[in-house]
Amino acid sequence: MPQTGERRRPAEPGRRPRSERAERVKRTPRAERTQRLKERRGRRSVYDRGRTARPTRHKEMRRRWVALLSVLTAVALVYLLWFSSMLGVRQVDVVGAGSVPADQIRAAAAVPDQKPMLRLDTDEIRDKVAQMPGIATVDVSRSWPSTLEITVTERTAIAFFDSGPGGDGVHLVDGGGVVFKTVKERPAGLPELKLPLVSADDPVTRAVTGVLGVIPQQLLKQVTTASAKTPGSVEFALADGKTVRWGTSADTERKAKVLAALLTREGKVFDVSAPDLPTVS
Repeated sequence: MPQTGERRRPAEPGRRPRSERAERVKRTPRAERTQRLKERRGRRSVYDRGRTARPTRHKEMRRRWVALLSVLTAVALVYLLWFSSMLGVRQVDVVGAGSVPADQIRAAAAVPDQKPMLRLDTDEIRDKVAQMPGIATVDVSRSWPSTLEITVTERTAIAFFDSGPGGDGVHLVDGGGVVFKTVKERPAGLPELKLPLVSADDPVTRAVTGVLGVIPQQLLKQVTTASAKTPGSVEFALADGKTVRWGTSADTERKAKVLAALLTREGKVFDVSAPDLPTVS
């Protein structure tokens, strides 16, 4: 039976049906166009690819030059600081010297001239200067670019002892019992140590000088001699002939106040070794 409606034309040879063309149009979205662009980019000429790669090689060469220059700079700095005399010692300053001449301290330090600052052994220099009899403490520091600074604290005499006839003279002693200087005459204003042995290694010496180092200055000026048989039996004689039995270096402030009150009384021996139970005889 013949059908009514639109009559279809026969498909031309080589021509796709309209339905396939419509479907192809539908299947040509943005993703397919993007894929075609990628394929076209993949078919770039060797000349185009070379032009793109050239900046990358330049960057690589520049990084290599920067790395080489950094290494050369580091080597130059190491040579300058450790081997060159450009940053070497040219001056040695001594701070705090008084009775000990600064030239003697420099001679004891024996700092090599123009030796690179970083190669100086400051501990070794400190130990050399610390061996000097009149030096109590030493600090060595670098002051760039070319100065070494040696700061010293000298020993302060707190007493003396006389080696007597046939001895080698009068010796000054500091608060730690260190004998650090020999003089010709007895120094005025310092008490004399009456001990069988005077040495920083002797406990009795350290006990006596320790007491002399902590008592009030007003009392110290009155002391003429100091002695002890044990570290806990320190005593000293005053200029007016009175004797003070001090004991140990403990309770210094308390003992000084008690002694000041006792000295107003009549007596020859004032015992404050036990400040809570002082005696006068």
